[in-house]
Amino acid sequence: MMKNTESYFDELKSMFNSVAVTDRDNKTCLFSEAIDTFTRLIGDRTGAGGKLLFIGNGGSASIASHITVDLWKNAGIRALAFNDSSLLTCISNDYGYRHVFEKPIEMFAGREDILVAISSSGRSENILCAVSTARKKGMQVITFSGFDENNPLRNMGDMNFYVPSASYGHVEITHLSICHCVVDAIMAGKNG
Repeated sequence: MMKNTESYFDELKSMFNSVAVTDRDNKTCLFSEAIDTFTRLIGDRTGAGGKLLFIGNGGSASIASHITVDLWKNAGIRALAFNDSSLLTCISNDYGYRHVFEKPIEMFAGREDILVAISSSGRSENILCAVSTARKKGMQVITFSGFDENNPLRNMGDMNFYVPSASYGHVEITHLSICHCVVDAIMAGKNG
C-alpha cells in the first residue's frame, strides 16, 4: 500500500513538470509565460467589461465551479460556470446533451468574454461544440485537457494546457492547480 501511495504522488509530481502549453498556432509556450499571458488576458478582457465562462463535465465541472467562485469572491473577477442542474437537464432534454454548453454560450456570451473549456479526455462532444460556438462569436478560448496528446480540444484554444496522463485524478488535480495558480496571480497583482 505504501509503495502504491509513493508511486501515485511521484507520478503526480512528474505531471506538474510535464504540462505542455500551446497557442492557437500549435506553437509551444513556456508554462510560466502561459500563466502570465492567461492572467493578463483575464485582466484585459474583464477590464473591458468581459467575463470568464467555465464549462466542464463531472470532475471538470467541479473545477469550473470551484474556480468560478474563487475568481469572483477572492479576485473580484466576473465569472460563471454553466453547470446548474436545471440548465443542464432542460437543455439536454430539449436540444440534446451535445448542446448543453453551446446554448448558454449562444445566449450569454459576448465577444469580450473568455471561455475556459475543461475536459480530461479532450473529446467531450458538448465541450467541443461549445468551443466552436465561442470561436464563431470571436471569443478568446483557453482549454485544459489530458489523456491522448492528439485529443481535438488541445488544438482549439488560443492557449491550450495539456496534461500528459491517462489518470483522471492526475489530470484533474493538475488542471485545478493551474487554475488556482492563475487566481493567485490575479490576487497577487491586485494586492501589489
